Amino acid sequence: QGKAEALEIADRFAHRLGVDEMTPEVLGSVPMDRVMEAQRGLLLEQSDLRNLMVLIPSVDGDLIPRHPLDALRAGEAARIPIMAGATLEEWKLFRVIDQGIGRFTQSDLVERFRAIGNSLPHMPRPESAAKRFRESLGERSASERPGDVWSAFQSARHFHLPAHRLLEAHHEGGGSGYHYMFTWRAPAMRRSLGACHAIEIPFIFGSTGHPFASPLTGLSRKATKLSHRLQHAWVRFARNGLPGHERLPTWPTYDSERRSTLFLGRECSLEESPLEAERALLARWVGKAPIRGLPSKRKRSEARGAVGRVAERAFGPV
Repeated sequence: QGKAEALEIADRFAHRLGVDEMTPEVLGSVPMDRVMEAQRGLLLEQSDLRNLMVLIPSVDGDLIPRHPLDALRAGEAARIPIMAGATLEEWKLFRVIDQGIGRFTQSDLVERFRAIGNSLPHMPRPESAAKRFRESLGERSASERPGDVWSAFQSARHFHLPAHRLLEAHHEGGGSGYHYMFTWRAPAMRRSLGACHAIEIPFIFGSTGHPFASPLTGLSRKATKLSHRLQHAWVRFARNGLPGHERLPTWPTYDSERRSTLFLGRECSLEESPLEAERALLARWVGKAPIRGLPSKRKRSEARGAVGRVAERAFGPV
């Protein structure tokens, strides 16, 4: 997030809180329910298809002196190992909130690409972009329906590509990193949720048998087995920076040539440069620009499009 945009968001947030200055003392005196109400209102007012999150860090030259990727490339964190990854179908969680995506037509898909065009400086015309990204999915099931194509695109744009860029920068700066892709699909909702955002959390915390988690994890022994494998890897990484262990395939460090990725699911396997066609295509469209798009200048009434409806269903009306 740019500094000018961050200051604008801070001013809007202060206005919603009813305060004149944003000091720790003043903010600490605001009741929590007013803080949450201001957050909900700001999300509805400022979010759009390019920028789903508005309360995010900013390079201010002080607390965050420069872009984290630049710092990684310069080797400022070379001594600290990094483990980064995502779920295969991150965006499907948000697809459930916004039911309209499930009824997407090809025209809807093209319009979505048109709406986010400014945030991808090298993306071709929307019709071509939709066609080319769909082709990059190859024989994946995500290529079958327009809504699935959009979910795959948003998963790659907001989660998969940023993980690659983080690990690339760290490797360039002399650091070591490990990349994973979580592929377990919710047994009760394999098509609608699949391997969605946050589905790995009950596995990491060993709560696959919890009633709230069981629709995502199922009740099979494979879920328990995968949970134990993840916990062992996460604890080993926290202790010594090496997530590999005897119950997983050999897990080499990440580099920009092989892009070694450990797939974690019902079966665990090591893949070299997986999903490469979609990663390479999106990387060309983004170039060196930040994943985040340009700040929206639309008024609230105009900004409440598809994303506004998603936010309202998720957080309630303001």
